[in-house]
Amino acid sequence: MTHHDRLAWLASSALLLGGIGLAQAATLDDVREQDQVRCGVNAAQPGFSALDDEDNYRGLDTDVCRAIAAAVLGDAEKVHFVPLNSVERFTALQSSEVDVLSRTTTWTSSRDTTLGVNFTGVSYYDGQAFLVASDLGVASATELDGAAVCTQSGTTSELNLADYFRANGMEYEPVVFDSPEQSIAGFEAGRCDVLSSDASQLYAQRMQLADPDSAMVLPEVISKEPLGPAVRQGDDQWFNIVKWSLFAMLNAEELGITQANVDEMLESDNPDIARLLGRDGNYGEGMGLTADWAYRIVKQVGNYGEMFERNVGAGSDFNIARGQNALWTEGGLHYAPPVR
Repeated sequence: MTHHDRLAWLASSALLLGGIGLAQAATLDDVREQDQVRCGVNAAQPGFSALDDEDNYRGLDTDVCRAIAAAVLGDAEKVHFVPLNSVERFTALQSSEVDVLSRTTTWTSSRDTTLGVNFTGVSYYDGQAFLVASDLGVASATELDGAAVCTQSGTTSELNLADYFRANGMEYEPVVFDSPEQSIAGFEAGRCDVLSSDASQLYAQRMQLADPDSAMVLPEVISKEPLGPAVRQGDDQWFNIVKWSLFAMLNAEELGITQANVDEMLESDNPDIARLLGRDGNYGEGMGLTADWAYRIVKQVGNYGEMFERNVGAGSDFNIARGQNALWTEGGLHYAPPVR
């Protein structure tokens, strides 16, 4: 290669790399240009994503989107929620109809490696369970041989059911629906003996029955269902922003930073708090954000524990115990890398 050829090659390489850099920053640029985060959510799963009495989407998944908006746009309410069913959710993300998918979606190897999406973390540790009529006289999932089981298409639940019944030498009749609304309606109408989905969804669906006490969730949990936000592959900057928005909420809870005391915590001598809140260094710079990105999340949305409690925990109708969704310091699974 001559000196001239080498210079030409370096120049073309620089242009190529520059183009890749521009492509990788595209989502953040688009979000700022449209002045909103387009977030794919469930249409009606109370506790995670459902319309309230004022037609606003509320729930744990929607608050994850609000945290991203607070970090990027400075306003947690700058979110455009796009309701998606189980079948269309990944296509909507792949086709750029939404910027992030935050829709009780299980992180699996095939989804992570073949759909062109990246999961950014776990917002809720879940597992598949069974909802049965209280008067059915069934106390365990091992007694469900021959049962008709309602479930949703396009979910891991379909596959888990087949695995569970085969492994336990039992037969079942699948009754498949396209949405949670259809599946709970089918269960209530007697189309099936059992409704099977993630436990979080079953608790929400049980509350939708005319008489919630008419049904019970069996004790068996038959799968691992780590639920979390997903983004398109190929945009590392946006991947980092979504990932660290969730991590910021977990770190804030661990450090005792809440919506109520976050302003007071700005004066803290704790170096971990100072770094998280942007008082010591700018740890948002690498993501294209200002130093106070995490402060805005906590101030406007709260820490992870606050988000959990008001949506699905003790401050909600569901009263779900933290359990495995507690911080690692409290015996749970949530563990966020440090900001430093």
